[in-house]
Amino acid sequence: MQATPAVSTGEKTIHSPKPYWHPYWAGLWLGIVLFLSFFVTGNGLGASGGLNRLLVFVEDRAAPEHVDRTPYLLKMAGGDVNPLDDWIVFVTVGVVIGGFVSGWFGNRIRWETVKGPQINNPTRWAMAFVGGTLMGYGARLARGCTSGQALSGGAVLSVGSWAFMFAVFGGAYALAFFARKLWN
Repeated sequence: MQATPAVSTGEKTIHSPKPYWHPYWAGLWLGIVLFLSFFVTGNGLGASGGLNRLLVFVEDRAAPEHVDRTPYLLKMAGGDVNPLDDWIVFVTVGVVIGGFVSGWFGNRIRWETVKGPQINNPTRWAMAFVGGTLMGYGARLARGCTSGQALSGGAVLSVGSWAFMFAVFGGAYALAFFARKLWN
């Protein structure tokens, strides 16, 4: 393993980020994690369901009467039901912890805004918020996020998951033409 070069700024030493894994190795490990997820929990990977349950938990604490009147929320948190008592919450928390640990060991934890030279930070953040909102709404509308559809559904050869992913990539390429100036 190669040592990470360090740069001294006088006050502190900044370590350069370690190189990313080769995509084939990363894909192999992702496949192993997906298999273990099916094996241990009986379910695949996904994220939107866990985030949704975390939000419903907060909503149940702030406005329990609203949760008890809404059929969609009632299944997750109505009455004495705890919305955090579900496998997907643990998977989501594990992803956040795993991402932090990976960033820590790879010397990649820092505050930064990744953007093109033609865009300022507030516009980049606004576009990220709009994009994230649309993706979150789409994930709830589709009853699953892209990671759950692509990884878990694709792994079990679900025709709907494959059709969804072709549509996602087609839509992304079509939208990229209009949004390219945000990165150039």
